[in-house]
Amino acid sequence: MSVSVPSRARSSAALVVAGVLWGTGGLSGSLLGQQAGLHPLAVATYRLLLGGAASAICVALAGGLRLPSKQNWRRLLLVGALFALFQASYFASVTLSSVSTATMTTIGAAPVVLTVFSAVRHRRAPRLWTLVSVGGAVAGLVLLRWSPETATSPARLIGGLGFALLAATGFAVLTLVTAKPVDGLDPLATTAFGCLTGGLLLTPIALWLGMSLPARVDVLLLAVYFGAVPTAAAYAAYFRGLGGAHPVLGALSALLEPLTATVLSVVFLHERLSVFAWSGAVLLVAALAVGYWRPEPR
Repeated sequence: MSVSVPSRARSSAALVVAGVLWGTGGLSGSLLGQQAGLHPLAVATYRLLLGGAASAICVALAGGLRLPSKQNWRRLLLVGALFALFQASYFASVTLSSVSTATMTTIGAAPVVLTVFSAVRHRRAPRLWTLVSVGGAVAGLVLLRWSPETATSPARLIGGLGFALLAATGFAVLTLVTAKPVDGLDPLATTAFGCLTGGLLLTPIALWLGMSLPARVDVLLLAVYFGAVPTAAAYAAYFRGLGGAHPVLGALSALLEPLTATVLSVVFLHERLSVFAWSGAVLLVAALAVGYWRPEPR
């Protein structure tokens, strides 16, 4: 299916917004975990629950909050289960390996999985521009986020990589499922019910790990921001952008998350990047520009 240029531009803009907003989630989520003393999986659970609540409030204020149909409930349960699978697998990978390894493998593998799936499904090889964009983006991500601090056993490293690939597959399937719009479920409603479902699925484990939040204004405001901006607004923009873009381009937009997080770390935390990291950032931006400029047709 072809997409008009204005529609494609709007979809690309929405995907860029989603990727940038996701990037602010890394810093805010890390600060929330530190200030509240939460396990990373509990932070992820709060992210889904608060993001779903914020989205539901917006839907209600717009007068569109109503119970989905039976067919839409099945889709929302699938979206919620994929949210839970993606978050749980990612943090299991972090526990077994490291943050850099889990992030690179999860975010870098998702567009590769979607490219292979698309090629098999349509029985045709990806276009050259797609291969250049995906390959360049993954290479840029490795240069940007590579860190040799992973001091773990081979067995734990293999387990971490396995969970990261499972998280990447979950995100890829989530992208494919939500790329097909259905009547009665706009992007914001999908975000609301999907995040709430995923958060409720993770809540039993998070309660066991500990979910208490200090009754401090700074912590509560940080939690609200964490749920409203890099979760509710970001996923609503992502799902909206997928309506007029190829799923591979959607997955590539997720690579803006570590890029944005790195820029924020340099600006606010005064971190210093190596030459390799700066080279990776430039390569990543160039590869994404190729993807937006010459995207795969839907």
